[in-house]
Amino acid sequence: MSESLNYPQSAAEPGQPAAPARPSTVEGAFWAFIVAPVVGLIGAVLIFANRDAITTTMRDANRQRGGNLTDAQIDQAVNVTMITAVVIAVIIAALYLLFAFKLRAGRNWARIVLTVLTALQLLSVLFGQSTIGGYIAVLAAVVGVVLSFTSPSNAYFAAAKAPR
Repeated sequence: MSESLNYPQSAAEPGQPAAPARPSTVEGAFWAFIVAPVVGLIGAVLIFANRDAITTTMRDANRQRGGNLTDAQIDQAVNVTMITAVVIAVIIAALYLLFAFKLRAGRNWARIVLTVLTALQLLSVLFGQSTIGGYIAVLAAVVGVVLSFTSPSNAYFAAAKAPR
């Protein structure tokens, strides 16, 4: 029997301290930060289900203001707006996911960035128009921020920083 089977294997290089154990609070924050952009993406895709209502609203607003946009121009504006909204949602979701994985790896800067993004998202929901999906996404992000600043999480980030 080989001696290596008797000892646990370490992912750390020889002479390097082992990575600190990830607490459940960081794991919970990670999953909350995964839920937030997923819900946001679902909302962005669902905007296409409301295309007709959006187009009608824009046509009505154009008529009320005495606008001179044609129906084709309004259709084009709706298409561009919807595609732009989805592209922006995908970019934001990708960044959220990147920062969530960095948070999970113990990067304190990612925790700070996610906190700032969550604050901006919360302000957007409070002072703008939002959907139920927007409220769910911001709630998940707020839960992620709270979990990422608990005592076990703080200890994890401090310990993760120490070996570097």
